[in-house]
Amino acid sequence: MDFNIAVIEGDGIGPEIVGAAVEVLDTVGRIFRHNFNYDWLLAGGNAIDKYGVPLTNETLSLCKNSDSVLLAAVGGYKWEHLPGHLRPEKALLTLRKELNLFANIRPATLLPALRDACPLRSDIVEKGFDMVIVRELTGGIYYGKRGRSKDGKTAFDTETYSEEEVERIGRIAFELARQRRKTVCSVDKANVLESSRLWRETMHKVAQRYPDVKYSDMLVDNAAMQLIRDPSQFDVIVTGNMFGDILSDEASQLTGSIGMLPSASLGSSKCGLYEPIHGSAPDIAGLGIANPIATILSAAMMLRLSFGLAKEAATMELAVSNVLAKGYRTKDIARKDEPFVTCREMTKLIINEIEKVTV
Repeated sequence: MDFNIAVIEGDGIGPEIVGAAVEVLDTVGRIFRHNFNYDWLLAGGNAIDKYGVPLTNETLSLCKNSDSVLLAAVGGYKWEHLPGHLRPEKALLTLRKELNLFANIRPATLLPALRDACPLRSDIVEKGFDMVIVRELTGGIYYGKRGRSKDGKTAFDTETYSEEEVERIGRIAFELARQRRKTVCSVDKANVLESSRLWRETMHKVAQRYPDVKYSDMLVDNAAMQLIRDPSQFDVIVTGNMFGDILSDEASQLTGSIGMLPSASLGSSKCGLYEPIHGSAPDIAGLGIANPIATILSAAMMLRLSFGLAKEAATMELAVSNVLAKGYRTKDIARKDEPFVTCREMTKLIINEIEKVTV
């Protein structure tokens, strides 16, 4: 089978980690007889440097016409002085909006091999956790009306949600829960925010259609605390754009490193955008110490969710688990003063496992 993938290297460590993921995809393609065809595109800071804008119309068109998009990370210190509409992150926000990718799926699982990297108490770590955070991606404060006063001393950002936006992300969360442990926790700030009260009212309506799924509400400040106190209680968390952004980064640290967490951004079609949840890490770019695992696992999510290649995705995931179980670590997940492998070496180790693994 042939699949056309738009590849955006991004900034900082982006070229290193997305290159690793493409190597792994090529290995999977060779073994399982698929052809992955790549359009290599610029977006973010590199696009600003070359074209003067973070995302060109041509790049957007190619992404829309692809089977899916594989993205590393955009941004960095170099472009922090630019106004909001020209910041590298604008490319990512535009892609999500234009591709109508309203659901961000962020799994967070504590692998047995990485329990020693989890910062929580040993009794909490022993229980383990396996959760998915479903983040609404194209609404909320990130897309609301914003501005500054004429003197520049007052600024505002507006949180806005409609029933339709909340309902469709709710359906995604409940359908996902049916494939897992049938538990959904909706996180909001309904004791203060009117938008959260609408969110909660709408989620209750959606929950009535899924009587087989256990449902609960939780305020975001309590949710942040509960993720530390007992992450094992969560199965599927559904929440708004900003809360989901923050909570998923918190959850990532519980897995051992933000370099471990993949994500999928999905809409009403099979075309999705797949990326690690971490940033471009310009401070370590070019040093060869970036962790490619989150990007490789994002590519695995692409195979499963957009291309329907569940066996191939499972092969990639098992290869990652096997490498970690053998004790190999990149710098971000290695103990202090413990030897670690480079980005390139980790990629080769995962490829070697794929070549001998049968799922």
